[in-house]
Order: sequence, then C-alpha cells, then structure tokens
Amino acid sequence: MCGICGAVGYVEDARKKEQTLAGMMKAIRHRGPDGEKHYITENVMLGFQRLSIIDHDTGMQPMFNEDRSVVLVFNGEIYNYDSLREILIKKGHDFQSVSDSEVLVHGYEEYQIGMIEKLRGMFSFAIWDEKEKTFFAARDYFGIKPFYYALIGRTLVFASEIKSILEFPGYCRRVNEEALEQYLSFQYSALPETFFRGIYQLLPGHYLVYKNQKLSVVRYFKPDLKPVMCKNWSNIFGDVQDVVYHSVQRHLVSDVEVGSFLSGGVDSSLVTAMSGCSKTFTVGFADEGELYNETSSAKELAKHFGIENDCRFISKEEFQAAIPEVMYHLDEPSGDASAVALYFLAKEASKKVKVVLSGEGADEIFGGYNIYLEPKALRWMNWLPTKIRKELAKAASVGLPVHMKGRNYLIRAAHTLDERYIGNAYIFHEDEKEKLLLRSGTTEGPREFLMEDYAGLKHLKDSDQMQSIDLNHWLPGDILQKADKMSMAHSLELRVPYLDRDVFQIARRIPYRIKTKHYTTKYVLRKVAGDYLPKEICHRKKLGFPIPIRNWMKEEDWYQQIKSLFTNDTAAAYFHTEYLLELLNEHKAGKADNSRKIWTVFAFLVWHQVFFKTKDCGEVRK
Repeated sequence: MCGICGAVGYVEDARKKEQTLAGMMKAIRHRGPDGEKHYITENVMLGFQRLSIIDHDTGMQPMFNEDRSVVLVFNGEIYNYDSLREILIKKGHDFQSVSDSEVLVHGYEEYQIGMIEKLRGMFSFAIWDEKEKTFFAARDYFGIKPFYYALIGRTLVFASEIKSILEFPGYCRRVNEEALEQYLSFQYSALPETFFRGIYQLLPGHYLVYKNQKLSVVRYFKPDLKPVMCKNWSNIFGDVQDVVYHSVQRHLVSDVEVGSFLSGGVDSSLVTAMSGCSKTFTVGFADEGELYNETSSAKELAKHFGIENDCRFISKEEFQAAIPEVMYHLDEPSGDASAVALYFLAKEASKKVKVVLSGEGADEIFGGYNIYLEPKALRWMNWLPTKIRKELAKAASVGLPVHMKGRNYLIRAAHTLDERYIGNAYIFHEDEKEKLLLRSGTTEGPREFLMEDYAGLKHLKDSDQMQSIDLNHWLPGDILQKADKMSMAHSLELRVPYLDRDVFQIARRIPYRIKTKHYTTKYVLRKVAGDYLPKEICHRKKLGFPIPIRNWMKEEDWYQQIKSLFTNDTAAAYFHTEYLLELLNEHKAGKADNSRKIWTVFAFLVWHQVFFKTKDCGEVRK
C-alpha cells in the first residue's frame, strides 16, 4: 500500500514540474515512508510514496512495461496476482519483478480497460499510455482505496489524498456548500464532488479516461444484491465458510508480518481465528463502563487462542487533543467520532506490524446492522391504513416524551422506507437543517439524492433495500474512508477480507429471511463463526464502535471548547449559532441526547479550522 499522485497536461517547465510534484508527494509521505520515486515527461508527471509490503527489492514504482511506453503508479494489493502473472507470461510478457504492481502494467498491455474485471483486491491506480497519449485510472469495486482528481486549468491532477492536490499551483480552496448540506444528513461526504470545490472522488467501481483534454468517467461494477428464493439453504453455511476462509488466506500474502484488529465482536474475531495472526490490537476507554470498553472480551478471546493482544486505553484529554490531527488526515469532515478511536488503534498496531486485517464490510455484505431488523418490527403496523399511521405518528411526536419507549416506533411506521432510511446515520432532517443552515435548500435533499437508488431496488425486500443503500453509500463514504485514512496516517496497511468479490458473489444471493433469521443480524456468518469462536462471541449483539462523547460533552471543559467554536466567525458564516447553542445547552442539561448532531457540526468546524484558517482564497465563504 502506498501513496500516488501526479498530473496530466500542461505545466510550465520541467523545474516547476519537479517542485510541484515534490510538494504533492511530501503531503502524502505518511502513506509510504519507505521510499519515493517520480516520473516526469512533457505530458505527464507521476509520483509514488512506497510502503514496502511485497517484493522489497524490485517492487519500486513508477513501473514500466518492456519498452517503457506504459507507466504505472498503484496503491493497494492484487491478491490473485500470481495466477494473472502466469497467464501473462504464457502470453509473452516479460516480467522484471515478482510484485503485484507489474501485473497491472502487463495486464493493461494485454487487456486494456478489460483488465479491471480480472482483478481481485483493493486498488486505485493510474496508467499513462505514451503511445496513445491516454491517461487511465481506476478504483476498486467497493471503494477500499481512495482516488481523487481535479481539472485545474488545462491539467488533470490526481492523488490518493486531497491534501496532495491542494499543493498543485492554481488550485484555490473553496468550501463546497452542497457537500456540507448533504453531510449534515449523512454524517459523511456523500457527493462525487468533495468538500473542496472542484476536487472529486472517483467513486467505487468506476474508472476514468483522460485524452485530448476530454475526461470520461465510467462505472464498471455495482454491488447489487441478487437474493435467491429456494427452500433448502443447508449448503450456504459451508459455502460461506469456504469462501471467507480462502479470502482471509489470500489477504495474508505479505513479505512482512500481518496482525489483526480485535474488537471482541464476531467480525474481527472470526478473521483473527481464521488467519492465525499472533498479534492483535484493541482500544477502549478507561473508566467509562462496559458500553465503551470491549477490551475485556478481546483479552479473553486472545487468551482463548493463545495469542498476543495489545490494548490501548484512550483518555478524554488525548482524544480531544487528537481531533485536529484526525480531521487533517481524513481530508474531509466526518460525523463519525469512531474515526478518532480508529486513529489510536492504528497508531498502536503500527508499533509492531506493517499490515493488519480488519472486519470492515461484514455488516454490509452479510446484513449485520440492527436497523435491518426494523422492517420485521414495523410489519405489525403495516396493516393499518397510511392515514391512521400518520395520525398516530403526529400524536406521538406532540404528546409523548422524547425518550418514551415506542414513540419513535410510531413515528417511523408512518413513513415509507425511502423517507425514513438514508443509511446508518440520519443526523439532521430537512426541517432541522432549515433551522441550522444560513443557506438551506441549495441542493437536493437526501431523499432526492437516493431516489435513483431506490427506484432500482423496488423488487427487493425492505431490509435488502436498506443493505443496498449502505453497500453503495455508507460503506465507502464512512466505513472505508476512515479505515484507509486512519491506518495510513500511521503508515499501516489495513486489509478487509470480507470485501472480496468471491465473498460478495456468495453473500449477495442470501435472502433476507436467512440473513435475519430468528431476529438475528448476520445470521449466516454467526453460524459459520460457531466453528471457530466461543458461543458468547457468536451471539454478541452488534455494538459498533461506541465512543463516550455524549458524556464528555456535558463536562465543562468540552462544553466550553465546543461553545467557543459554535460562536466563532466561521460558525456564524454557515449556521444559525443560536440553534447550535440550543442543541448544546439541551444536551448539557440532559434534556436531549444531541451528541451526534453536536459532533457533526463540531467536526466540520475543526476541519475548517485545519484547512482554511490561513489558506482560504479571500473570504470564508464564496
């Protein structure tokens, strides 16, 4: 895993190219501190920062074909590279290394864009074809590895992280307020255009081609569910066990030791058990109770397997101090506070290993979120006419206390699926955003944003539709974004065995009645885990990555810090600050749990401070 960057098109002179590329590479050196190299010609410049995992001696990039007409920079791992290499050698290609990177070079020579369909792994890469004067770049199927790009003048600029593009001359930093408006609902950057106006993410399962100053972006893969309805599903448990086990084994390919994150939940525990990794890593929060501390479960499991477990307890003070650094490495604001905990977890692991396995993707692939059980719970209300359900919801919202059990059930039952579900998070609803934003309604709402998705999902059961939304949006936008950025902040390669094409091809066929059998999320994976893990781990309820910010925000030091940000000039430029203070004071007084809303805005303001305090182009807003 590495960092890549570069540009295609007009740059004034060779000396300026070298200076520009050096600045771009320096900005992502944390992604690859083991070495660096670049390639510069009249038409293109490519930069590479290496984290050496496979083929230490000859795997350096940029990498070329035999006549140096094709040049590659690549971030990620190709897990079937050995079989592809054999095929390409038989077809007459001459390899100069045993790295997976070179498979992409010769694969492009042989298959052109069709090469992507043959890959298994995580990747973002860029290829310059000197003969055709064509730039080709692609991002993996699920969005494990990031790729950003911008058209700046007559030049296409790209990088693994946005901060590298910010170093390119001529780019002027502007906040994309459309991204902000969606972020306040989704809690992550949901649009193709990032929080930086004019800088885009290449979406998962997409490639781009840039030729003759014309850019085209094409989708080549979509993770859609295809449930198969049959009476006998007895073979599914063996099929899932085989495919997950073999994926884990492929993800162990490395010339350095591989460790594993271990939370104490079924996902990471099963990966750890199947991998045989001897070093595992866990974080928790001291003195915050069992809800915020999974370390005891991880310790017990490590003891059960006779393996090492490094545990890191995070204090409120160091969590608080790390937030600006976390926002810097994320590139964009995140309303997911667990990114900070993941930052410390990756930091701990990087002291002992260069590569870790992790359980990301299992919930989206196998149906693991508790919210996926909601359609089963709501069916008891579906027999009522819509008009009556809406009247009950209106009465509940006005007449019942906010925390009263059943109130939210009645309210949600009155809404259609596409009205109530936009993903695992729904932070600010439209009426709340109108109170919050100085300029609201400047872009489509989340329901309109997902309209095309839902239109193509009507043939699926409600829980499958929810899972599909998360596969295509929540997974890359939140889960994988923080996983990549927080691990690479510490030069650590994070691998996710559940996000494998073969695993998905099996999992996508499982019908909802099996995935949520007996009101149990991830039923199939839990049954498979029973052959590897203690019973209590297999049946443990999904906890996520709980962070005690709701408690900390009530304490005077955090309250004052947040209040200071909520009333500064930046906040006043984007928000109605009196509404922010209302949310904050309600939370401190214990009248409502506004912690997620408060954190979402707080994270944006810290991010803005990090990236725009002294480097914006003129005014705070434009």
